[in-house]
Amino acid sequence: MLCQTGFSPLLILERLQEDASFSGTPPSYAYDADRAEEQRRHHDMMPYIDDSPSSSPHLSSKSRGSRDTLSSGSLESTKSSEPDLEKGLEMRKWVLSGILASEETYLSHLEALLLPMKPLKAAATTSQPVLTSQQIETIFFKVPELYEIHKEFYDGLFPRVQQWSHQQRVGDLFQKLASQLGVYRAFVDNYEVAMETAEKCCQANAQFAEISENLKARSTKESKDQTTKNSLETLLYKPVDRVTRSTLVLHDLLKHTPVSHPDHPLLQDALRISQNFLSSINEEITPRRQSMTVKKGEHRQLLKDSFMVELVEGARKLRHVFLFTDLFLCAKLKKQIGGKSQQYDCKWYIPLTDLSFQMVDESEAVPNIPLVPDEELDAMKIKISQIKNDIQREKRANKGSKVIERLKKKLSEQESLLLLMSPNMAFRVHNRNGKSYTFLISSDYERAEWRENIREQQKKCFKSFSLTSVELQMLTNSCVKLQTVHNIPLTINKEDDESPGLYGFLNVIVHSATGFKQSSNLYCTLEVDSFGYFVNKAKTRVYRDTTEPNWNEEFEIELEGSQTLRILCYEKCYNKTKLTKEDGESTDRIMGKGQMQLDPQALQDKDWQRTVISMNGVEVKLSVKFTSREFSLKRMPSRKQTGVFGVKIAIVTKRERSKVPYIVRQCVEEIERRGMEEVGIYRVSGVATDIQALKAAFDVNNKDVSVMMSEMDVNAIAGTLKLYFRELPEPLFTDELYPNFAEGIALSDPVAKESCMLNLLLSLPEPNLVTFLFLLDHLKRVAERESINKMSLHNLATVFGPTLLRPSEKDSKIPANPTQPITMTDSWSLEVMSQVQVLLYFLQLETIPTPDSKRQSILFSTEV
Repeated sequence: MLCQTGFSPLLILERLQEDASFSGTPPSYAYDADRAEEQRRHHDMMPYIDDSPSSSPHLSSKSRGSRDTLSSGSLESTKSSEPDLEKGLEMRKWVLSGILASEETYLSHLEALLLPMKPLKAAATTSQPVLTSQQIETIFFKVPELYEIHKEFYDGLFPRVQQWSHQQRVGDLFQKLASQLGVYRAFVDNYEVAMETAEKCCQANAQFAEISENLKARSTKESKDQTTKNSLETLLYKPVDRVTRSTLVLHDLLKHTPVSHPDHPLLQDALRISQNFLSSINEEITPRRQSMTVKKGEHRQLLKDSFMVELVEGARKLRHVFLFTDLFLCAKLKKQIGGKSQQYDCKWYIPLTDLSFQMVDESEAVPNIPLVPDEELDAMKIKISQIKNDIQREKRANKGSKVIERLKKKLSEQESLLLLMSPNMAFRVHNRNGKSYTFLISSDYERAEWRENIREQQKKCFKSFSLTSVELQMLTNSCVKLQTVHNIPLTINKEDDESPGLYGFLNVIVHSATGFKQSSNLYCTLEVDSFGYFVNKAKTRVYRDTTEPNWNEEFEIELEGSQTLRILCYEKCYNKTKLTKEDGESTDRIMGKGQMQLDPQALQDKDWQRTVISMNGVEVKLSVKFTSREFSLKRMPSRKQTGVFGVKIAIVTKRERSKVPYIVRQCVEEIERRGMEEVGIYRVSGVATDIQALKAAFDVNNKDVSVMMSEMDVNAIAGTLKLYFRELPEPLFTDELYPNFAEGIALSDPVAKESCMLNLLLSLPEPNLVTFLFLLDHLKRVAERESINKMSLHNLATVFGPTLLRPSEKDSKIPANPTQPITMTDSWSLEVMSQVQVLLYFLQLETIPTPDSKRQSILFSTEV
């Protein structure tokens, strides 16, 4: 059955004309083959999506595949030197060859449309017509004229490419083709009427419905005997798709046509005509959302869509969710055999009038969320970083594209798996007439955004309804064309010239907020994106009973390929009877949310930059400062050897006549006194001003430091301890032994690994070893309270691994000025993850044997 889509091709022209602008590299003309390649790569990223045939044409807002076809070093701008000129002219031939192949395919599609038109016309004059003459004219409007135009163009271009020389002229053919775009204008204006007519005819006449689903188009001349089956809907869309590429074709060809070539002015004129044609259409378009036609001329508009993880019977499933003006749809994107087009499989839908976030039965519990251990997630991140390094190495070595494609496929599989397994925050929707559905997302910001969008639209919805199977199929098919999010948010989907994000540390000061209507208990949280999803990184203290909170708290946030900082402002609810029950859990109320893009250019300046984030009438003042990994990982020895920060641990312990530095013992003692049940202890950032005050007090040996600590937030004390180890001029595991630890942890034989790691540990200088064992015992005690403080051994290893093992800059294996910044950041990621694994290994050992009696006396000495 032909499906009525009702979307406006003019809006598609508007979107695709943006692709035809002169900024960036345009897709090439050979888009039919390239689209198949684009689909293949897109589906390779989704190993867990089923295969299924499709009947709906795919529309991508950007032909990534076609861009890649000619981008591997070949689309260099033409230079005046002879070798470059020769190369450019050779590319001109290949571009024209691609255009010829594309024309041949397009002509076969137009022929497939014309084939049933002739017998339908003949039958129209009989006593039992399939269609009336008017219906035939409407459905196949201007198709014969389009065929003749392109047949003439193809017949003129083919012999010129066959008899190729660098001086061969083709500009006149393109100029003539551009001058006939008016026929396309007529076709586009009639397109929606043609589709509506075809749909009605299919419903009224079973014979035409059968014909419309089984149109045969011949294959390329290499396989002339073969045909492919297409629907009428698919083929009628081909000219709409074709005309939107007109400027892209000419742009590609002009790029490889020297200014001195006779074709250059002719191609420029053709480009001008094509651009004016698209502009004239776009000027008539009033800004509106893409939509599909529903009953009585109403329009169902798409408001929002994105990929989400749904929890189905305890299993995680990737879904694409769509919010329309009257319903919420959950679909699965199917993988297509042959990769020709996309199709969605509807899993369920809820009319907005029937949707709620409140459960009908308050006793109904949220299903248990299957949590993936942090170790497994980190293992995925390690693999991702390793594969990215391999891809960069293969590119530098100019290895074949097949090797790189295999690596990219592995990368997409790992990134897809990480995206599927990472989110753990429940977003629950309920159908008043049926069951509840649970999605897992990683960001409270995203959850709040979906709730707000749905609630706002619900104010305009008054009637419930149900869709017939045909209507549901139409709706699901429309998702292919209406989707705004085309790709799963993976780094593999990024263009090579897109920013890889920021790696390093972002210092954020949350100053104050204004615009609240009534006094509340207010606090903020900060989120950043990492590996394709958002994570909560920091939380301010609660500012009590105010409309103008002044937090003035500084946080240091580690960035891993991050591009966005989000801030959420909450009202703390202390009265449990007033808590809002949503998603089966008690939550504080979100008062506002906003975000800022982390622009690498803007953040290059190492000074603080002030900014204001606006959120629904509330304004939050921030200051931000970014330090790249290249600089943040430096260990800076202190110029004053009288303090403790930046001074070698051996010097400090000798001066203090102790086995373990006083600062370490004091911080550990205070944390064990009142911080063992603090959620996120060592992970949640302390207030930077408090940390600096404690640092100064320890450096001058302030006798009142213990009093200061007792009055400070315990997270500031934890931050001070981490800062001490981070600022040691040499890591606790020493620069000399660090490479050995990194190699030891990579050993696969467990017996060899244990022998190597323990021998290396016992080779540390005495103050380093004793301090490490003292800290190790403390961290194990922290992990014993994991059920309360949420800090597992792995979480603690993640926090302390780089702090204890990161080498001094002079011993780092990473070049100071790398030519491949992506390789550098991924190498940092691998190095950091190796450091985490080393510390985790020792944390997981039940006992550390001490074969040396001298060592034993050191380890069990009570002297401090």
